[in-house]
Amino acid sequence: MNEVYETTTFTKIKEACEKKEQEWIEKMKDQLKDNLNVGKPLRYSWFREKKFENKRLFYVMNEKTNKALLLAFGQKRQQQKVIDHIIQNKERYLTLIN
Repeated sequence: MNEVYETTTFTKIKEACEKKEQEWIEKMKDQLKDNLNVGKPLRYSWFREKKFENKRLFYVMNEKTNKALLLAFGQKRQQQKVIDHIIQNKERYLTLIN
């Protein structure tokens, strides 16, 4: 079984979401506990997204340690900005799941 974590920023984003979005995020956490490879890879095998309506859930994962870290949940139009931020800060995020 995999471990799934959230950044404090992600937790705040999730708490501000609608109830159906929060329920979907919890479902995705359960899926990730069973299989880290759900979602679409983004440039790297360790960086993925999962779609929900017009929004995206972004996370990083480490198959060696069986851990995932949820980082962001936002609209499609914010996608590139979020991706760029995560890639720029990848060392910090990957250290959290090593």
